[in-house]
Amino acid sequence: MLTRRALITSSAAAALTAATLSVPAAASAHGSHRAFPEVVPLPDGFQPEGIAIGKAPFAYFGSLANGDIYRANLATGRGSVISTGPGTPSVGLKVDDRGRLFVSGGAAGNGRVVDTHTGDVLASWQFASAPTFVNDVVLTPEGAFFTDSQQPFLYKVPLSLRGEPVRIPLTGDLVYGTGFNVNGIARTPDGRGLLVVQSNTGGLFRVAPDTGVTEAVDLGGYVLTNGDGLLTIDRTLYVVQNRLNQVAVFALDKSGRSGRLTGTRTSPDFDVPTTVAAYGNRLYLPNARFGITVTPETPFSAVAVKR
Repeated sequence: MLTRRALITSSAAAALTAATLSVPAAASAHGSHRAFPEVVPLPDGFQPEGIAIGKAPFAYFGSLANGDIYRANLATGRGSVISTGPGTPSVGLKVDDRGRLFVSGGAAGNGRVVDTHTGDVLASWQFASAPTFVNDVVLTPEGAFFTDSQQPFLYKVPLSLRGEPVRIPLTGDLVYGTGFNVNGIARTPDGRGLLVVQSNTGGLFRVAPDTGVTEAVDLGGYVLTNGDGLLTIDRTLYVVQNRLNQVAVFALDKSGRSGRLTGTRTSPDFDVPTTVAAYGNRLYLPNARFGITVTPETPFSAVAVKR
């Protein structure tokens, strides 16, 4: 989720409905989305990076500063910290229908699962040692897949939360180089593959989840400069381009091997957004504000734009 996603200033199938990106309608008790604030305040000094939204109108944010997890009510804009962090970053997030939040651990090289009802850590794994940056995560019926921006692997963990993680080497068209490599991750429209963006090259790649073999996705020459978080909804792919303060929108083929740009989304309230989640007819993006000096009084927020 960043061109150096946070190193700067830093059961199963049923449980996956929200995580595989079916987009819920707004709860009738809260009325129209017009009543929902377009800017959601986050705690001062929080340094958000990841966001996850399930079926209910609540967004979860992770802090790069200390790993705290903050839950915001999208209808009111109010929220609170629901889980105290381990003192290391919380980066990419995904939540399932059981209220389990899968959290990428950044430079700590780990991942964990947080119970959003109690704040307890249900499971944790150490994937790698330095240099590493465990950046993002996606949930599939086969397991949770985490990216590493410093090492050419995906890390797969079982949704049962039992057993050891599996390291899947990335081979094929995607080649790691200097800087921040694989960042955001999402599923292909047909659910058979994964999509990853390489921040330092602006390339998008399809990954075979069983083998790690990658193929470059044909975007008609579009380069995903500063590519960060990814979101697929049906055959639409949203790619956050953080320092460009925009979201590029593509129509994909079912396999995710090609796509065409259909437009962009932006907002005057964007301030280096990193990743994206959806609720109803809106996209929500946290402003990471990379490049500024952060103090305990520095304000942070998330911004809503129309899908």
